[in-house]
Amino acid sequence: MDGARLPCFRNLLNWQSQCHNSPTMSQSPQPAVVESASKSVPARTPRPFRFKLRGSILVLIALPNRRQVRGKLHQLSVTGGLLNVEKPLDEKLRVELIFQLGETTIREKAEMMFPMWATQGWLQPFRFIDLPEANKNVLEASLRALVNPTSAT
Repeated sequence: MDGARLPCFRNLLNWQSQCHNSPTMSQSPQPAVVESASKSVPARTPRPFRFKLRGSILVLIALPNRRQVRGKLHQLSVTGGLLNVEKPLDEKLRVELIFQLGETTIREKAEMMFPMWATQGWLQPFRFIDLPEANKNVLEASLRALVNPTSAT
């Protein structure tokens, strides 16, 4: 096995050149260098601040056919959130969400995502669409005021 060469598969690293094995361990004082996949992945922006409301805030969901459905906000951030609804809504359905956050009324367009069954109803994720920067700042300030009411003054 000292001079034998094992086959190298294209989907695997060439283990003899990248890894230490017993014949080459004493000859290579430096650790093997394995290229990381993270070098090719662009840096991500940090995840936005999220607040778990656990159904404490009611929301009115205005559907495209002018009907309205009630739900509860389970989780919220400036990019979207999670609604607790009695019956799931269709994925990719564009709706308008209306809810009160502190003293601020939020009325924004959102797109529904794939629902998940929960013990009491459905959890329906959503993402805000076409949210202006000014409204995003108001939403974030209202969320932070819920977390720390003393700093909101």
